[in-house]
Amino acid sequence: MSTRIVVVGGGTAGARLAQRLPVTLLGEEPHAPYNRVLLADVLAGRYAPEVIALPGTREPVRLGVRAVRIDRAARTVACADGSLVAYDRLVLATGSNPVLPPLRGLRGAALPSGVHPFRTLDDCLELRALVRPGVRAVVVGGGLLGVSAARALASLGADVVLTQQGERLMERQLDEQASALLREHVEALGVEVHTECRVSGLRQRDGAVTAVELADGFVLDAQVVVLACGVRPRVALAREAGLEVATGIVVDDELRTSDPYIHAIGDCAEHAGRVYGLAGPALEQADVLADVLTDVLLTETTRYTGTRALTRLTLGGPKPFDLAAFGEVTARPGDDVVQLTDATRSAYRKVVVRGDRLVGGVLLGDLAAVGALARAWEGDEALPDEAPLLHLLTHDGGSS
Repeated sequence: MSTRIVVVGGGTAGARLAQRLPVTLLGEEPHAPYNRVLLADVLAGRYAPEVIALPGTREPVRLGVRAVRIDRAARTVACADGSLVAYDRLVLATGSNPVLPPLRGLRGAALPSGVHPFRTLDDCLELRALVRPGVRAVVVGGGLLGVSAARALASLGADVVLTQQGERLMERQLDEQASALLREHVEALGVEVHTECRVSGLRQRDGAVTAVELADGFVLDAQVVVLACGVRPRVALAREAGLEVATGIVVDDELRTSDPYIHAIGDCAEHAGRVYGLAGPALEQADVLADVLTDVLLTETTRYTGTRALTRLTLGGPKPFDLAAFGEVTARPGDDVVQLTDATRSAYRKVVVRGDRLVGGVLLGDLAAVGALARAWEGDEALPDEAPLLHLLTHDGGSS
């Protein structure tokens, strides 16, 4: 008798596992699994929703079905539609929820009309229905998600204000100079950028948002507000089932939870104290788990030991803007730093070397060297003694 594998969650991780193995996939969203990385392109109108659908999964896939309870003793999953799904192995790929900031005028799960997170395909479609040329839109959050949303809204003709509580845009991935170049490009797209700017409340009339209040007392008129304040692992189902949960659902190198018959992958999983929240690690975890569940002999190369994830972003506009960042981009005392800047082309490249290891880097504009750099960083291997550090930034590794 074959092993019954049930996957809860139809996002990147769950869909990848369903491509590899015969599973029952329970997807809460009504849409077929799709590439969440391309949501900003759907919002901007560059892609139709069906274009970002992920490659076909094996049957059966149940869409629009929400898992509400796990009975670990009976090994069943209860769903909101009243159905009960039995499993031999359960995989939680429940993803993450958008963080809703503690703002005045924002209480409970019901958001005022015009206020949207930016996490799902439905979020995109609802925003597209609202946005037209001249609409005043405020994006709260200047990380990767917020920058992508602001660019998409501006491309639709909205008057966009991007607010960031931190000192600079994408401060988790970029150093000061790279962030400044990113800001210049975003402003050139027509987006008004405010950093070190804390949003404190929302104003509404008849249940619809009318303005965003800042902590310094300034008020921004707004017909649309996009909340891009990060995400939080979705762990309620696991916690209520009594599984070990820290920030995410705690898993070992076989992506197994505290229950030997339940695994977790993707945004909801925490491995070695880290929650990634990125597509690359989610795919890698799904591939490792596929091997685990098919009884492939586990070796050091097939166990999950963590992922070194590269952040990439492409912004459209009259001059397209490409960005790649990885690892530690701010040097520590004693580190070697190599930096090349071409102001005329808005190109910037920088790597940080610690001892004989590449520990981080950021490239803007010209990404020719990103392939070689990513391989050197991901492999965590000693750099050759004979190669000058400048070679790291001038070698064309992207085409090899």
